[in-house]
Amino acid sequence: MEPLSQGDPGRLGPYHVIARLGSDTGEVPAAARHFIARSAAGDRTVVVTAPSQEFADHVAYGERFRVEAENARLLGGGRPPLWLAPVVEVSGRGTGQPWSVTPFLPMLSLPAALEAHGGPLPVRTVRALGAALAETLAEVHTAGFAHAGVAPGAVFLAGDGPRLVGYGAARAAAPDGEARVGLPGLADDALPPEQAAGGRPRPLGDIFALGAVLAYAAA
Repeated sequence: MEPLSQGDPGRLGPYHVIARLGSDTGEVPAAARHFIARSAAGDRTVVVTAPSQEFADHVAYGERFRVEAENARLLGGGRPPLWLAPVVEVSGRGTGQPWSVTPFLPMLSLPAALEAHGGPLPVRTVRALGAALAETLAEVHTAGFAHAGVAPGAVFLAGDGPRLVGYGAARAAAPDGEARVGLPGLADDALPPEQAAGGRPRPLGDIFALGAVLAYAAA
């Protein structure tokens, strides 16, 4: 949890923003920000994700962000894969800055966990992480989708296991046909070559990215 920065919203939709989940100090500039927020009635704590300040006024990106968030909400017919952070609410069209909501859990991003650990994670932990993420991706692929957002910064570690966020990050960053190398929110070393060149994200690309995540966690 990090304090809010100048320029961060105080409110997103009906949610009162109270803190950041993570920070923008990573090697890859973020395309989206994660906020810890409370419902208007004060009875729920959630994570609200919204485009970064750089993309706040980018209409095309905002629409792609909203579409991917809505697709994530519908994934699994209301029963998302176990370790995929479930999107439970998405802002409507024409309501200003887009945002999506997932339930709040105390957790650390994978980069923050490695920093706190002081180096690579134990082999046993990396194996368990790989098994959980592979199970999640298999369910996504069986449903006929590609996650297209697997990267170290999209993996969070909670007390009961990992959570994968960032669904559709590559599709949101740029439409098919446009190169995606060096774009905010996309880690080049975890970006499948075909996606980097502007190709349509496919399930095999998620497996490439999973390997990059596990190499990051173990190295």
